[in-house]
Amino acid sequence: MTDQTENKDNVVHDADSCLQASRDELAQYIAINLKDYLVSREWQKDELCLTVQRNDICLVLKFLRDDARCRFTQLMNVTAVDYPDHTERFTIVYNLLSMSNNDRIRIKTTARENDIVPSATAVFSSAGWMEREVFDMFGVAFANHADLRRILTDYGFDGHPLRKDFPLTGYVELRYSEEEKRVVYEPVQLVQDFRSFDNLSPWEGMTDIQLPGDEKGVKPEFGWTPSKVELADKE
Repeated sequence: MTDQTENKDNVVHDADSCLQASRDELAQYIAINLKDYLVSREWQKDELCLTVQRNDICLVLKFLRDDARCRFTQLMNVTAVDYPDHTERFTIVYNLLSMSNNDRIRIKTTARENDIVPSATAVFSSAGWMEREVFDMFGVAFANHADLRRILTDYGFDGHPLRKDFPLTGYVELRYSEEEKRVVYEPVQLVQDFRSFDNLSPWEGMTDIQLPGDEKGVKPEFGWTPSKVELADKE
């Protein structure tokens, strides 16, 4: 029984080693063929990540889709990341899947706030809606996109919600006005100032044992027992 278990473990390790060797070989192949377009490449959690120049993104995607050895034929999603303190503020990310190789690859490029990124719709038609989401949420514009409009927010929405400098409350709020019999937009009005709660003492006032955080309140004249922490501090 022990020998069978050890054999199974060896088979699994051999399969993992072969898979990693195949991935390394493919990574070398891609690096050689795309050397004029690559800014950097690295492995992140067993997934190859390539950073390319913004204007070369369509060429790289087309090669990875059409090359007989790569065959990354499915664009899984397009998204972005906002780094406000970077010169190239936005990182646009393309995740590809190869069903033939049972492997994934991530392509990244960067853009400043006013830069226009080439649209990938000429390579993957499914990029249309994904790029609209990136435009809506981050404000990144795509060149040669057939229908670059907001897709998740209203057309009159102010700003881009996934930018890290976008306020949590937003700029405007909408409600139904009984007087005007329609939905109206108004500036956000907070009922109270934003408060921060520590949630250390949810049962305060329901016990005669002092809980962490109770020292912030008024100690009752009767029925109060000091906590172990307070007794230790007094000692």
